[in-house]
Amino acid sequence: MTYDFDQLYEEFSGRIYKLCLSYSGDQLFADDLHQETWIAVWNSLPKFRGESKIGTWVYRIAINTCLVGLKKEKNKDQNSEIILAKLVHEETYDNSKEINRLYECISKLKESERIIITLVLEEKPYEEIAEITGITENNLRVKIHRIKKELQEIYTNYGRI
Repeated sequence: MTYDFDQLYEEFSGRIYKLCLSYSGDQLFADDLHQETWIAVWNSLPKFRGESKIGTWVYRIAINTCLVGLKKEKNKDQNSEIILAKLVHEETYDNSKEINRLYECISKLKESERIIITLVLEEKPYEEIAEITGITENNLRVKIHRIKKELQEIYTNYGRI
């Protein structure tokens, strides 16, 4: 089965951007990661074998792109907390301070937790999240519960805007 790049971009671009933003904590860096993700999708699309859902495959590329990008960025600037903290001062596309605060809090989570909570916020089915992250659904449910508690604690410590 062949897939149209434009349709994939239209369907997944917004969600992939949010994933990139939750990883980077910085709008400009998220823009770069988002663009790099779609370049990788474009280059790899002819090789897609259909062994998973196309959305799962796109998310895997995005996650890998974010991890590589963060590693490169960390090598450039060892103090990644400064980069992550910029989000509170940046404006996202919808200019919502609460959403900025949420993504800043998400950026404080561990990498694996960021992936999971971002996919939950995208309302992905647990089965698909489990497939993307490589864990069982039962383990996923436990992790989501713990992540929500941790995120609530981080959010509370920062206080509401």
